[in-house]
Amino acid sequence: MASKPQAAEEQTWLKIPASRRVLAGIVLALSNFMVVLDITIANVSIPHISGNLGISLDQGAWVITSYAVAEAICVPLTGWLAGRFGAVRCFIMAMIGFGIFSVLCGSSVTLGMLVACRIGQGLCGAPLMPMSQTLMLRVFPPEKRTMAMGIWAMTTLLGPALGPIIGGAISDNMSWHWIFFINLPIAVFCVVMAYLVLRPVETETRKLPIDMIGLGLLIFWIGCLQIMLDIGRDHDWFGDPMIVMLAIGAAIGFCVFIIWELTEEHPIVDIRIFRNRGFSAGVFTLAFGFGAYFASIVLIPQWLQSSMGYTATQAGLVTAFTAIAAIFVSQVAAKMLAWADPRMMISCAIVWMGLMTVMRTGWTTDIDFWSLSIPQILQGLAMPFFMIPLTSVSLAAVKPHEVPSAAGLQNFLRTMAIAVSTSLALTAMGDSQRVSRSELVDKLQPDATVHALSGAGMSMEQGRQTISNVVEQQATMLAVDHTFWATALVLFFAAALVWISPRPNKMVGPGAGGH
Repeated sequence: MASKPQAAEEQTWLKIPASRRVLAGIVLALSNFMVVLDITIANVSIPHISGNLGISLDQGAWVITSYAVAEAICVPLTGWLAGRFGAVRCFIMAMIGFGIFSVLCGSSVTLGMLVACRIGQGLCGAPLMPMSQTLMLRVFPPEKRTMAMGIWAMTTLLGPALGPIIGGAISDNMSWHWIFFINLPIAVFCVVMAYLVLRPVETETRKLPIDMIGLGLLIFWIGCLQIMLDIGRDHDWFGDPMIVMLAIGAAIGFCVFIIWELTEEHPIVDIRIFRNRGFSAGVFTLAFGFGAYFASIVLIPQWLQSSMGYTATQAGLVTAFTAIAAIFVSQVAAKMLAWADPRMMISCAIVWMGLMTVMRTGWTTDIDFWSLSIPQILQGLAMPFFMIPLTSVSLAAVKPHEVPSAAGLQNFLRTMAIAVSTSLALTAMGDSQRVSRSELVDKLQPDATVHALSGAGMSMEQGRQTISNVVEQQATMLAVDHTFWATALVLFFAAALVWISPRPNKMVGPGAGGH
């Protein structure tokens, strides 16, 4: 027999009048959209930010990785925060913090200030996605929850689609600062409406212990790893003692963290869940697959703007085609999940994504807009068949009371995959570009070429600069192609990895992880 608290929990939607539920749903969906949007909105703006702050494109990538790492660190804390202070109260405070740090990001005048504020933005944004999911389930009655979660899921797909377009348009026509300032009116609206509408569905609070040592170890090893990945390419990697120390710190910190979390009664990250083969295979497939996918989201806009003469808006549109195409087939993927083997759906989708990545390895410097966009569109058709079934494969393997922790781990690995793949992809591209440039220079006959250009009316200096520019462009193109080969191999590996998982004997809906 259900207890009274459980019965009350099941009927929290009765506390909000039907006329206000739509408004509550809009607020929650909009908050999720804003957080997801901020993951990709900065990608196409990196060249603008780098030029304005006088930093390299590699350093500009810290704007992406700092946000993702901060989000990854804070996601495991979401359950503790909601249980200790209440989901609605935490949602409002996180939204206030997100708005404040967005303004500070837009006001930044140095890279250090911008990265610090992006870390604050990530820490505040991390709880908003799972908490908006939790509150969506508490606001709507059971018969409306599928529709509500469908709307919520659409914002998860719309964010990556509109982020590059909005970021590009703002950077080209206004200033990169406004990609952060636009969050303020949305944050103010969500805070006010959440205070007025959502308070009746506040969750119960209780004093909960927090694993401070585990949290400290988590921050330490992730921080060491990410700093090593971000600055390693500028410090000759393991030829620099500082990089060696960071690598040792990350390795030791990770090992101590694993040992501590396995022995702690209330771990900050319940890694015991990895004993489930289905869950482990699912989340690592997600990490490798999503990381390889996100690498292209980072590389393509930077290459198009720095080497191909595209504006941020044009580069954003090319990148956004993937998510736009995904939106149109998302419902098909959701319906197929009712009868198809999710492992087959995932594996075929990732193989298709890998083939589209291989198609990109043939890109050249004279490629046109639509030849760039077609692989993006075709890849987008596979995305829902990759993302949606992964929930079933991973969460169906765990016990019901482990679902919240499992969902938190899933989000943690996804956001870490974003940060790590960004650093590795830019490192691989930079290293390949230097090697390709050296090989091209060795095969050139510069004196003869300069002489020919001089005959066409150029000075010796202009001729040398023209040759240098051509070599640089071709070397960058080769580096992009080589990096796509590497990401294609990662995708093919992920397509095989999912078959380690047994076929799920129960399905977990999209809202399961939000409790």
